[in-house]
Formats: sequence, C-alpha cells, structure tokens
Amino acid sequence: MGSSSIYRRELLQRLQIPFEVSNPHIDETPMADESPDVTAARLSAAKTRAVAVTHPGALIIGADQVAVLEGIQLGKPLNRMNATRQLQLVRGKEVVFYTALSLLNSQTGSMQSRLIPCRVKFRELSNQQIENYLDREQPYHCAGSAKCEGLGIALIERVTSDDPSALIGLPLISLVEMLTSEGIEIV
Repeated sequence: MGSSSIYRRELLQRLQIPFEVSNPHIDETPMADESPDVTAARLSAAKTRAVAVTHPGALIIGADQVAVLEGIQLGKPLNRMNATRQLQLVRGKEVVFYTALSLLNSQTGSMQSRLIPCRVKFRELSNQQIENYLDREQPYHCAGSAKCEGLGIALIERVTSDDPSALIGLPLISLVEMLTSEGIEIV
C-alpha cells in the first residue's frame, strides 16, 4: 500500500490479507485550476506509480482524499489555528469528501481507479465545542479537521456514502471488488 496513513493501514488490516506499507513521497499540492475530485484521483494514481518503482510485480493500493466546502478545497490544517478556522467554516454545513482509490498491478501495468464521494453534514458547533474538541483530539493531518474514526464523529450530524470506510480514507467495498478482479479472493 502506498500510504503513510495509520488509518488506512488499520482499515486494510480488516481484510486480513498480507500487505506492506510504503510511503510514496509525492508532492500532494493541487495543480492550478484542478478540481478537487481530479486532484484526489491524480494523487491516488501517483502514489501507486511511485511505489511501483520499488515493488515490481506487486499489486499496489493508493488512496487520497480531498474535502470540499462550497467549491473550496479544504486541506489538512497542520496546526490548531487552521483547524479552528476550518471547523468554524464547516459548522452547520455539508462537506463533500472525495476519496480516490487506485489499484496498480505493477507486473501488467493495469490500473483500476474509483472515486467515492462522501457527503458529511456537520453539526452546528459553538466556538467552545470546537475548542473542546481540539483540546482532546489533534486532527491536524485530517482534511476537514475532524477524525470521524475518533472523537470527530461527535461533530457530524450525518454521513451519506456508498462505502462507509471511504470517509476514513480507504473505500474497502470498492477495494474488495478491485482485488477480486485481480484474482484475490478476500473470503
């Protein structure tokens, strides 16, 4: 798997298949005038190709996620001040998280890709609730500043998606389908 995310690693462990994790070390900066869904798809594919260089003959999983509020891309906040601003911006609103998944067969060069949107409606949050949350969980490396796999779930009113694991960053339903098409049976 081409990812440095511990959350994606934990999700992949659910499938009970052997895997290795490799950090793809790619620039994740969006390109000028690139839509958020295209950014996510480009980065997930780029991660697989970067890892393929050192893992020939392997099936390589890459994933990326971009959060969007009213057409504006929300990146990883990286610090408390930015996380506070993001959470103030999203309170009471719907954010779309585009999770892109790529599976590269580095032996054949065959690439499968999917884009799974998740719509997340945030609760109306007071400034104090935002501060309380940030005191208890530091979601500074999570797009949208809320870790739904942790306490961040308390900030969310509703999630709409075809694949519930997509919001955490690795759409397992789609991944199982992709692996099956490569001859890997999970169950």
